Amino acid sequence: LAWMRQVHGTTVRRAASGTTTASGQAADPGPPEADAIFTDVAGLALGVLTADCVPVLVADPRARIIGAAHAGREGMAAGVVTGLIAAMYAAGADPDRMRAAIGPHICGGCYEVPAQMRDRVAALVPESGCVTRDGTPGIDVAAGVDAQLARAGVRTVTRDPRCTAETPGLYSYRRDGRTGRLAGLIWLAP
Repeated sequence: LAWMRQVHGTTVRRAASGTTTASGQAADPGPPEADAIFTDVAGLALGVLTADCVPVLVADPRARIIGAAHAGREGMAAGVVTGLIAAMYAAGADPDRMRAAIGPHICGGCYEVPAQMRDRVAALVPESGCVTRDGTPGIDVAAGVDAQLARAGVRTVTRDPRCTAETPGLYSYRRDGRTGRLAGLIWLAP
């Protein structure tokens, strides 16, 4: 199982034989600092942890390349998912064949932010700007991720409709202040 030390950034790492590497170099012990990871190693699971951010799992079944991304507000705005798709493409995957799954996350109707923040993020990813159910400025991170996947050529996307803030059985930092994490996992069958 390959994990990441997620920092709300855009770093993409390749995981090989249970050890995560960047550009073919061995990583430091422990999970690497990254917000996206990919591999072509059968049986090696990739994990992403979230509690309101958007977990994204991606696979190209023909190329046998998979990836996972942690897309928070800042990572989405900076293009972490686009970076993952580009890295997978460079390794031999084709966005036309890729399938993506977006896991549970806070919805735009619940994710209230200051207007200045919403405007800054929406200037980078217009589809992410929204208004919450209460009529306040909001960000819909998953809508931004959907748009980025489409622009990258990924046409098959499934989306878990549950909002972490509205679903008591799911972890939500925005709802609870302190919380656990949900794990999204993807792996290639041997």
